[in-house]
Amino acid sequence: MNEEKRLALFIDFENIAIGIKQAKHKQFEISLVLERLVEKGKIMVKRAYADWGRYAEYKRMLHEAAIELIDIPQKRISGKNSADIRLAVDAMDMAYSKEHLDTFVIISGDSDFSPLVSKLRENNKEVIGLGVKNSVSELLVDNCDEFIYYEDLIRPPKKPPVIAGLPEKKAEAFELLGDSIQALLRENKEILWGSMVKQTMIRKRPSFNEGYYGYSTFSKLLEDAAKNNIIELKRDPKSGTYIITSFPEAT
Repeated sequence: MNEEKRLALFIDFENIAIGIKQAKHKQFEISLVLERLVEKGKIMVKRAYADWGRYAEYKRMLHEAAIELIDIPQKRISGKNSADIRLAVDAMDMAYSKEHLDTFVIISGDSDFSPLVSKLRENNKEVIGLGVKNSVSELLVDNCDEFIYYEDLIRPPKKPPVIAGLPEKKAEAFELLGDSIQALLRENKEILWGSMVKQTMIRKRPSFNEGYYGYSTFSKLLEDAAKNNIIELKRDPKSGTYIITSFPEAT
């Protein structure tokens, strides 16, 4: 019902750090980026390219996010950025050698990556770009299948209606359920199968298990959410599985 995407993430860190500074945002928050990307699929590769001697303050945060740091010296005499070249070479190498990777995420605003994006798309890869709005090349934006602006990640997300008096565990389960449904709606999923929602919940929180919240099956969790007016359900007449038909938007 839902084939999970497999993502490869490549970060041009110097470009994003400069963009963050120019836009006067707080320190770059990789957690916001990863939270958004896991809504799309499973992140199989995470690499960030920079001269890490210049960005040492970010190293711990990125290590904790399990991102591989590729240390590249400063710009060569020619003026070409070695990090950009290495990123492009690695991305193309993976496009050819790792057939299971179907989606490539390029975090940068540099128009120099436009040929890379075009070549990845020629090889039947979906390409998602991400960058800071005021420092992103329109050429890069237009070349990607989808482009995410960092500013959209730092806006507080809409929360589902709060049901007063719910036990703490139940409220936690329903909040994760609501966040996952909103994620799928952002991805323009036409049919919200119960299995699809659970898959998204697990990607967002790998430790998720409905048993921890007191439900014998995921269907029981969905039924309880429906009783509490968090969602509306119907059964698919062919498979008998649940489909979420309505989710109240936060105001």
